[in-house]
Amino acid sequence: MMHYLPQLLTVAGIHLLAVMSPGPDFALIVRNSFKYSRRIARYSALGLALGISLHVTYSLVGIGFIITKSVMIFNTIKFLGAAYLIFIGVKSLRAKPAAPTEIQETRTADISRWEAIKMGFLTNALNPKATAFFLALFTQIIDPATPLAIQLVYGLEMSLATLLWFSLVGIIFSSPIVKSRFAGVQHYLERVMGAVLIALGIKVATLSNK
Repeated sequence: MMHYLPQLLTVAGIHLLAVMSPGPDFALIVRNSFKYSRRIARYSALGLALGISLHVTYSLVGIGFIITKSVMIFNTIKFLGAAYLIFIGVKSLRAKPAAPTEIQETRTADISRWEAIKMGFLTNALNPKATAFFLALFTQIIDPATPLAIQLVYGLEMSLATLLWFSLVGIIFSSPIVKSRFAGVQHYLERVMGAVLIALGIKVATLSNK
């Protein structure tokens, strides 16, 4: 295992930079952190981590290559992902000002944990940029001669890093101090995140598999 430590650190560093870059995953966690509770933000982060696991799995078995080479498959994933982001964004644009009692609570009623997991999973799994990223990672950065067990360790690390990073983002944006400061304008923030999600959805829809 120590022999592969430099490669693991390289993979972990590249992935962490990608995870920390603003994108659909970040926008979703911020949106759910403001709109719901910290618990829902954590479950949304878990959904994102499960999405990472899916990308890792099909990259290991070679399906990722097929996806990026098949225009039909790539476009199907692309348009489904774009439609889902736009759908969430439109819902967020419809956010209304909270009543005084709701402002004191600083959040609306929570969705179920499964809904939060599904939201995170679909946001990540249907992102064609993630497909291209993991294909490049497993074909250009990770040595093909690396044992499958070691590559699985890489995948586990990336899933865990995703969970921890977005859980931290959720903790920050769902903290009582942050939410109380923005409670009166929460609907504006939700609308902003909705606009961001719609813009990201449009950007995803225009991606090329080349």
